[in-house]
Amino acid sequence: MTSPAKFKKDKEIIAEYDTQVKEIRAQLTEQMKCLDQQCELRVQLLQDLQDFFRKKAEIEMDYSRNLEKLAERFLAKTRSTKDQQFKKDQNVLSPVNCWNLLLNQVKRESRDHTTLSDIYLNNIIPRFVQVSEDSGRLFKKSKEVGQQLQDDLMKVLNELYSVMKTYHMYNADSISAQSKLKEAEKQEEKQIGKSVKQEDRQTPRSPDSSSNIRIEEKHVRRSSVKKIEKMKEKRQAKYTENKLKAIKARNEYLLALEATNASVFKYYIHDLSDLIDQCCDLGYHASLNRALRTFLSAELNLEQSKHEGLDAIENAVENLDATSDKQRLMEMYNNVFCPPMKFEFQPHMGDMASQLCAQQPVQSELVQRCQQLQSRLSTLKIENEEVKKTMEATLQTIQDIVTVEDFDVSDCFQYSNSMESVKSTVSETFMSKPSIAKRRANQQETEQFYFTKMKEYLEGRNLITKLQAKHDLLQKTLGESQRTDCSLARRSSTVRKQDSSQAIPLVVESCIRFISRHGLQHEGIFRVSGSQVEVNDIKNAFERGEDPLAGDQNDHDMDSIAGVLKLYFRGLEHPLFPKDIFHDLMACVTMDNLQERALHIRKVLLVLPKTTLIIMRYLFAFLNHLSQFSEENMMDPYNLAICFGPSLMSVPEGHDQVSCQAHVNELIKTIIIQHESIFPNPRELEGPVYSRGGSTEDYCDSPHGETTSVEDSTQDVTTEHHMSDDECEPIEAIAKFDYVGRTARELSFKKGASLLLYQRASDDWWEGRHNGIDGLIPHQYIVVQDTLIS
Repeated sequence: MTSPAKFKKDKEIIAEYDTQVKEIRAQLTEQMKCLDQQCELRVQLLQDLQDFFRKKAEIEMDYSRNLEKLAERFLAKTRSTKDQQFKKDQNVLSPVNCWNLLLNQVKRESRDHTTLSDIYLNNIIPRFVQVSEDSGRLFKKSKEVGQQLQDDLMKVLNELYSVMKTYHMYNADSISAQSKLKEAEKQEEKQIGKSVKQEDRQTPRSPDSSSNIRIEEKHVRRSSVKKIEKMKEKRQAKYTENKLKAIKARNEYLLALEATNASVFKYYIHDLSDLIDQCCDLGYHASLNRALRTFLSAELNLEQSKHEGLDAIENAVENLDATSDKQRLMEMYNNVFCPPMKFEFQPHMGDMASQLCAQQPVQSELVQRCQQLQSRLSTLKIENEEVKKTMEATLQTIQDIVTVEDFDVSDCFQYSNSMESVKSTVSETFMSKPSIAKRRANQQETEQFYFTKMKEYLEGRNLITKLQAKHDLLQKTLGESQRTDCSLARRSSTVRKQDSSQAIPLVVESCIRFISRHGLQHEGIFRVSGSQVEVNDIKNAFERGEDPLAGDQNDHDMDSIAGVLKLYFRGLEHPLFPKDIFHDLMACVTMDNLQERALHIRKVLLVLPKTTLIIMRYLFAFLNHLSQFSEENMMDPYNLAICFGPSLMSVPEGHDQVSCQAHVNELIKTIIIQHESIFPNPRELEGPVYSRGGSTEDYCDSPHGETTSVEDSTQDVTTEHHMSDDECEPIEAIAKFDYVGRTARELSFKKGASLLLYQRASDDWWEGRHNGIDGLIPHQYIVVQDTLIS
């Protein structure tokens, strides 16, 4: 029989199983609730996103309209006739250009924010609506699948419960049959034991009586034993049968138990994960990703558009240039700023003498006045130079004040955890009131001092200009009056020779001479544009047959003179390099060996006319000389080729302008470098040759100017000096600047050096001595201490 304790334990096992199943069932119910809650949260999130972008679209549209109103308000002011003229001429001042770009940037931002609003309303919000609809539909189907999985799991658990109950029942029957079998075995043993004892007790009886008794007892015992044996056999068979059923039931239970655990594990570990990933979340994150990436793309493109506009403004800010604006202003109002015509001598009562009279008895007075003017000019120049230095130092101080880099406000956008306001951060920077007041006071005081010095400098310069003009006219008149008839005859002969040989045009020789004397170290020569007004003035003077660059004045704009030279070659009716040799020259450029390339270029150019070759030789010798100062002027042969290539050789029509121009530049670069091996030397080709002093070596072949060669001018004046028998005592001079001689005849000296002057070699040079060496001394670099030799 089953003991009460064992029965109680079976009930506890069943109760524990029921409890576990109930917990699983409760979990399954909560899982469905959890998924329902996630679906509701997802729907709410998508709804919030829609509301957010709908509101943001309204804000962007309002912002766009306000920006458009702001831009239109100020653009209306700039639509005047004058501003339209500025745009037509493409000659807008750099601050106006910044202002226009700023207004255009506002309009651009207005359009961009309108586009952004449209993307929010018609692209991003519909995406969220679609995601919400898809998520609800998919979740409904996912819930059906999940419910089916839970039903299948509960079915497996119920089957396990049934198998377990069957196992328990058969196992209980087996135990009961085993108990009955053991009881039958005990009865059999007990019966056998009784039989043995009775036989032992009945041994002494008489044979007859005992024999009958034994027969009866044996019969009774046999009958009892047989009954017990039959009962035992039946119980043994029952036990065997129940035992087999119990074993099979236990096997089925164990198999069902393993299958149930596997099903439960699969459901919790795999099915739930797959249900969420592949059903509930199917496409949700990808769709949300696309919608938000649409937002990011719109915002990033907005930022990119804004940065492009800001880059244009930054470029315009970088190009804020007072010099260029001054030039544009003067070009726009050329009739206002162009110099008036020179005042002409107005004769009175038929007096047609328009020159100073330097004959006796006024000659001595003019000489004395000239000397007084020279002495006064020397003093004024020194004083005005000191004023200029003070003025420039003050100007630098003002520029340091107005160019201080205090515009970086990046610190204002570095928000800390304390969330300080931008206003509190800015108040401690440059814009604080004490800082502004102090800087303004210092700036105004410095400006007042600067304008005082500027006024003093301009007044001094005006006075020097007037006195210098008088002095130069006196000196020129006195010098002309002292020349002999022989000198006049020689000069007349020289002029005739010059007129008979127009090898180098006046504009070419004069511009090259001026640049060679004053501009070899000028940074950006030929690359930086000069003043268009001055370019036109110089060009017009040359066209009238004048030489505006003659003399010793160095107040011309170097870039303008360089522009005149380029303009001359660009304006030639027939380019310096004819088009009929274009292809032959381009074929030379393809050669890698520089010497071989130069040889082939020489062969091509030798077919050109003699005058063209002379001009080429002169020009490229000058460009080669100029390129040797590339460390100072930043113009190496290639940079010079870029500047002169388009002016000297035009690309024929029908050719790729970009690629051909690159070959043209390479050709010009090669000729600059190899000019000596390309062009014939003076023995092979007679004509003017450029010298390092900025003049022609062959004076007789130079058609322009009396002072084109320092050496020849020196010889001429020396001859005149001997013929006039007017010897002068040497005078002392002080060097104003350092000077390094460029030829063997030119003396080198340091600022402040004492120099001894013998006589004037030309308007630009003196013959003199320094440190025991005789040579030429430039007039612009010295101050004469005593009197001048007329």
